[in-house]
This record gives sequence, structure tokens and C-alpha cells, in this order.
Amino acid sequence: MESEKRRKMKEKFGLRRDIFKEFLAESLGIFVLILFGCGSVAQTVLSKGAVGEPLTIHIGFTLGVMMAVYMAGGVSDALMDYTNGQFEVTGANATANIFASYPAKHLSVVNGFVDQVIATGALILCILAITDRKNIGAPKGMEPLCIGLVIMAIGVSMGLNCGYPINPARDLGPRLFTAVAGWGMEVFRAGGCWWWIPVAGPMVGGAVGAGIYFLFVELHHPEPKTQEENNVQDKYEIITMS
Repeated sequence: MESEKRRKMKEKFGLRRDIFKEFLAESLGIFVLILFGCGSVAQTVLSKGAVGEPLTIHIGFTLGVMMAVYMAGGVSDALMDYTNGQFEVTGANATANIFASYPAKHLSVVNGFVDQVIATGALILCILAITDRKNIGAPKGMEPLCIGLVIMAIGVSMGLNCGYPINPARDLGPRLFTAVAGWGMEVFRAGGCWWWIPVAGPMVGGAVGAGIYFLFVELHHPEPKTQEENNVQDKYEIITMS
């Protein structure tokens, strides 16, 4: 009876077009990424480090990315207490950086762009290695965990300059939110008009990382025999003994 109701509901409300299914899954994934990632930043900033630190931010984004991959494959009263109702983009009481990335004082625009190209290139390079079934690869179902650990590695090694946005969706959407939620257009002017760096840099870095992996690794894979090609996907699957 339950399965019959589910079948009828799926027939009535289920989406037929793949693009709409992908849109919903990606939207939910990005929501979870921002929820965990920016939530860990908010907890650290608003508590002035009492219940958070850089490592907890890295962990928050790591878990956010991991769960977002699994799914796709608001401002609390504490903010008002912290800022006394003044939403500042820069300065000691800045809170716009809870939601989007801003450059450190030592970082120039050019260096920031290079930072994003390198960090995103490293991310894509590692993702391709993790999902490459002709390489060692990762066990089936463990790919999101491995990708999350890559995010943590990038955070602990390259997070000093600007907080490693390495994803236009992670940075531009929250920045638009802050622009209309009280911080104003200063979120686009701050840091020497920094906002475009986390958008353009990851796009270039993604292409660079993919190109490097193709030229250095994928291009040189030997052509497998037919039977081996059919079995290569199962080679590294986790075997569960019942």
C-alpha cells in the first residue's frame, strides 16, 4: 500500500527532465555547503574565537562539501548583538566575511587571482585523480569523503590569503545576499573590487587543473582490453561481508 502511494506520488510530482533534477540536487547541495561552511565562520567570528577557530572553519567546509557531494551526486540574533545593528564590511567588527571571501591586507589583486587559480587547479587535479577508474581511484562511495579531505588540505595550506573560496557558487551567491541584506554595495568594492577574483579565478584554475591531469596522467593510460574495461569500475569497490 505504501509503495503504491509512493508510485502514484512519483508519477504525479516526479520530474521528467534531467536538467530540473540536477538543478534541485545542486541547489540542495550548495545550501548544505553554505550552511555548514558559513555557519562555522559565523560561530567563530560572532563568538570572537570562544567557540571556534580556523581549524573548525576548515572542518565545517570539509563536511559541507562532503555532504553536498553526497546530496548532488539566515542570520541569527547573535549577529545583531555582535554588530549593534551596524553591518560592516571591513574593520574590527566586520561581518560580511562570514558569508563571502575577502583578501588579507597583504594580498594584491594579481596575487589573489593566482592564489585562486592554483588552489582550484589543485582541487580539480585531485578530484580527477580520485574519480579516475583507470588510476588507483577511490573506493566506490568514498569519493565525497576523499574530496572533502582535499578541501581541508587546501584550507590548512592555502587559507591565509583569502579563505580559499575556490568555487564561484560558494562566494558570489552569499555576496549577493549580503549586498541586499544590509551590508550594501561595499561588498563589491571592498578589497579593490575583490568580488570578481573568486568567480574568474576558479574558472581558470579548473581548466588548468583538468588540462594538467590530462597531459600528465590520463593521456598516458594504456588502452584496456574489453574484459578489463568492464571490470575496472568494480576493482576498488568496498566489499561488504554479510
